[in-house]
Amino acid sequence: MTVSRSRVCFLVGALCCSIAPLQAQRTAKPPLHAKHWIAITGKPLAATAGALMFARGGNAVDASCAMLGAVTTMWDVLSWGGETQALIYHPGLKKVLGINALGVAPAGATTEFYRSRGYRYPPEYGALAAVTPGTPGGLMTMLAEFGTLSLAEVLGPAIQLADGYPIEAQTADAIEREKDRIKRWRYSPGVYLPHLGRPREAPEAGEVFVQRDLAGTLRRLVAAERAALAAGRSRKQAIYAAYERFYKGDIARELVRGVQEEGGLITLRDLARWKVRVEQPLSTTYKGIAVFKLPIWQQGPVMLQALNILENADLKRMGYNTPEYIHALYQAMNLAYADRDFYYGDPYFPPAEPVRGLLSKEYAKARFAGIDWTRNDSTVKPGDPYPYQGGANPFSDLLARWSVVPAPDSMEKSGQQDRRTSSLAPALSDSAFHAQFSAGTTSIQAADSAGWVVSITPSGGWVPAMIAGRTGIGLSQRAQSFVTRPEDGPYNVIEPGKRPRVTLTPTLALKEGLPFLSFAVQGGDGQDQNLLQFFLDVVEFGMTPQQAAEAPNINSEQMRSSFGAHESRPGRLLVASSTPDSVRSRLEGMGYTLEFGERTSGPINAILFDRSHGTMWGASSDYGEDHGVAW
Repeated sequence: MTVSRSRVCFLVGALCCSIAPLQAQRTAKPPLHAKHWIAITGKPLAATAGALMFARGGNAVDASCAMLGAVTTMWDVLSWGGETQALIYHPGLKKVLGINALGVAPAGATTEFYRSRGYRYPPEYGALAAVTPGTPGGLMTMLAEFGTLSLAEVLGPAIQLADGYPIEAQTADAIEREKDRIKRWRYSPGVYLPHLGRPREAPEAGEVFVQRDLAGTLRRLVAAERAALAAGRSRKQAIYAAYERFYKGDIARELVRGVQEEGGLITLRDLARWKVRVEQPLSTTYKGIAVFKLPIWQQGPVMLQALNILENADLKRMGYNTPEYIHALYQAMNLAYADRDFYYGDPYFPPAEPVRGLLSKEYAKARFAGIDWTRNDSTVKPGDPYPYQGGANPFSDLLARWSVVPAPDSMEKSGQQDRRTSSLAPALSDSAFHAQFSAGTTSIQAADSAGWVVSITPSGGWVPAMIAGRTGIGLSQRAQSFVTRPEDGPYNVIEPGKRPRVTLTPTLALKEGLPFLSFAVQGGDGQDQNLLQFFLDVVEFGMTPQQAAEAPNINSEQMRSSFGAHESRPGRLLVASSTPDSVRSRLEGMGYTLEFGERTSGPINAILFDRSHGTMWGASSDYGEDHGVAW
């Protein structure tokens, strides 16, 4: 009994030492406190756009749509030709709704088409990497259905930005780095490179960056709304008139002309048939907190699966970022991501994904029971969730042959045509591989005192993007997340009209039926890793949202990347440079190959709802340029 008590005292002392410094530590950025509203996104100017909508009397949906328009205009890391995914808490319905505004593969995008051209995966850039634009439709649907302001009001900041704004160094330098690729396309240099022929062809930081064609496109949307209002149509009908002009009118015709001129596949029929879906999200509970994610066409259920697995462990006893805690996170995430790589795909195409089995608590217990607590399992494979929903796996033969890392001989054609993957060295440098995990997205959080809450993770059309004709619209590169062979993921094989399984993953959590947390982050395959740890930092370790947004995270690279050659790197573990030597040594002894970063949380944006005081806490990490405004 004496030994047992001593051990308990030791564990409690270690736990206090591991948590207390973080809880007492001042954050690099101050927390936001609000009574009336909060607007947070990837750039200060875009957050201001959200604040302007609140100042007009708009709700959180209006503000989030204005921020969405702004970041897609600023070339933050995405453009109007990209995709938008959102979760909305509707205070009138008292429920969470999902917005699926992800584009689809065009009619000619078949496995035979890509494989006949030597692609194992669709390319990373250019016209053949594009799915149909989703962000315009997503923005207009959210605004029409749940907002209060006009499209003209909400797009006002974006139009001003397109007319010219002082560009920030991050985007300007990204354009300069990618200028050779940008020059491959006919219309992109005219947008990106105002100083062609000079040593620096991209704009400089602080220079006014003008996008005349895009400004014209946005003004045409507003003109369609105004014409419909003048004809006596309602606010909602007028916004949908602009939607029709984009997807079926003159904007659509010019976009398709520009795409096909570059060898792309998108047709007028593809645009006309595409539609936004308002969906019922998926959810699980973690210690009584309901956590919501969009359906299985994106990777969000990975976090739900990981929470189900980790609910079987005593994380608080392990202590924050101890070797045991890090190992538990890494193993749980690897198990969930292995399932993602095999089972996730567009649920509107057969066969149906085994969602009920994947999210069952019993399946999670079985996966948890298989964890080796002494070493990393570098050979972890997808499980079989079908018995947990009373079914038989239709792809059991493919599951039996699944491997963590595709054999080198089967990787002769990557997303970049005719680039051979060496069996002796990684196809990507460490810096390029990390860039795939951390770039290409932003996030938006908005909430108001009336109870509306919005979490958005838009993406696509990032630098370098192919501009579609004279629309000023940069196309998505999202088709690269498809596969062309069932053995690489049978539910995610490219097909006309199908959505790729993407990494974009907004999150909402409810406690006792009311909003508790709204949070999202950029970072490709790392998104749900960082969001999982943010959530646990708040729920298990009592951190404030700002502390949790800045707290050191770990990131696994053992899953198959959703980009490029879809490579995986088993056992590679990114940890903070501040990680103590004793922790490093333990992890290396457990089979991990460590990499280090000064900041490892990703640019998390979040809102916590303080029910005891009737206020809101906002957070934006110190990772990037994310910024919030609150009142």
